[in-house]
Amino acid sequence: MENEPAAAPRRDPKAIEATVRALAARFGNRLVTSQAVREQHANTITWIENQPPDAVVYPQSTEDVQEIVRICAAHRTPVIAFGTGTSLEGHVNAPFGGVSIDVRDMSRVLAVHPEDLDCVIQPGITRKALNEHLRDQGVFFPTDPGADASLGGMAATRCSGTNAVRYGTMKDNVLALKVVMANGELMTTARRAKKSSAGYDLTRLMVGSEGTLGVITELTLKLSGIPEAISGGICPFPSVEACCNAAIMTIQSGIPVARVELLDALQVKAVNLYSKLALRETPMLFLEFHGTEGSVAEQSERFGEIAEELGGGPFEWTLRPEDRTKLWEARHNAALSTFTLRPGAKMIPTDVCVPISRLAECVTETQRDIAESKLVAPIVGHVGDGNFHLTLLVNMDDAAEVKVAKQFNERLVERALAMDGTCTGEHGVGQGKMKYLLAEHGAPALEAMRAIKRALDPQGIMNPGKIV
Repeated sequence: MENEPAAAPRRDPKAIEATVRALAARFGNRLVTSQAVREQHANTITWIENQPPDAVVYPQSTEDVQEIVRICAAHRTPVIAFGTGTSLEGHVNAPFGGVSIDVRDMSRVLAVHPEDLDCVIQPGITRKALNEHLRDQGVFFPTDPGADASLGGMAATRCSGTNAVRYGTMKDNVLALKVVMANGELMTTARRAKKSSAGYDLTRLMVGSEGTLGVITELTLKLSGIPEAISGGICPFPSVEACCNAAIMTIQSGIPVARVELLDALQVKAVNLYSKLALRETPMLFLEFHGTEGSVAEQSERFGEIAEELGGGPFEWTLRPEDRTKLWEARHNAALSTFTLRPGAKMIPTDVCVPISRLAECVTETQRDIAESKLVAPIVGHVGDGNFHLTLLVNMDDAAEVKVAKQFNERLVERALAMDGTCTGEHGVGQGKMKYLLAEHGAPALEAMRAIKRALDPQGIMNPGKIV
């Protein structure tokens, strides 16, 4: 399964010193080299080692980013783009040192075209801030990962979220990008037209490239109209398998569900403790339907019938926004809630995705593996897509337990790949899942990725040590 990283720049202290000196002369106090700030700009969330950059710089425009990259390229110094730092697989680490480009000051909405259902933004704005800006114009941006991530980071990692079953993932909702390339030149990947047959699809190439091919400085995003009515609620089931089968039957029946999220009994317990809810501690689906009042009522009733056929229910649903918001806030805090199950443990999130016809089998086998491994690992998932997540709670001071957890993660990925799935549905590759790409894609595809990397980043300075 090993995927050896492509050639990366050798760490050269003199070159890095010259880079930092040049950046300080240009950006003044917008360049920071303190240890604390540098460590905050490396991996801080999972068990992957924290590998800080040598400096952090805060650009305020595309031109600033171009200048930073040109200075780094002149000294062959690594460049790591940074949004909010919520990625889970070591994407923002600097294994060869270098400069972190933090786009927090590039957070403006540049244009909104509600009549075209699109907007143009800078990469540092977060999904919640964007939707607050859009709310009074009758449109919203649907991609919603658990964290309030930056839109640039969401595009770079090709993230997803609870709405993906209806509205698609980040790759479906990015129309065009402006990207600063490894030589400092600015590339525009597409126009605002909803479709095009003009040349290679450079937008899709950049979405999911995790900063290894360039730094995103502007995004044109597809928007959706805010639904006239939304119904949502919870439905308990006797087993995780029944939950998965209900989701599969819902999708196959053509019911246009907007969200369908699985929580196993342990995850429900954590949600209750963290979000002060009183849900039955049994496997459960959170669901939401979008449309007119009549259509969402019909969809909700039809789902209730499916649930009953599988021994689940009752499906308790509501049109009240405040009730739905409380539920979905609890769902988005699911990862944080797991700390209540084992205080002091390290949170190790992971995810896989399989065809939905194999979902129930994959989740059931995974639960059995968790029990046999004696791990604490609640499951939550975007089951309408066949994507589910586990949060392993591990005592990092116990070497034997860490080993068991790592072996479990290996088996999880192997299980997903054996079912024609993927090692990651939305967390991305980063450092943590590089070794699985050969088994998933095969040598010819991996070499094609390396060839693209070499062509667009011949010095290997763009987020080196990630993906390939």
